[in-house]
Amino acid sequence: MADLKSKLENTKDKVAGKSKEDFGKATGNEETELKGKVQSSKADVKEKLDDVKENISKKINDMDNDK
Repeated sequence: MADLKSKLENTKDKVAGKSKEDFGKATGNEETELKGKVQSSKADVKEKLDDVKENISKKINDMDNDK
């Protein structure tokens, strides 16, 4: 499982990104809105990479256990 620190950082980035996005929409500031979308999307990508790393690690461990 991805470590707790990574999960917390991803969650923090998602929340902050969504807040920036909403603030940008509310104020009509497209730059802030875009920055929020990028920050939130970046957290999603990091989360998916953590999942991929975890799955690869599990498969390697399974292969070692089968020997």
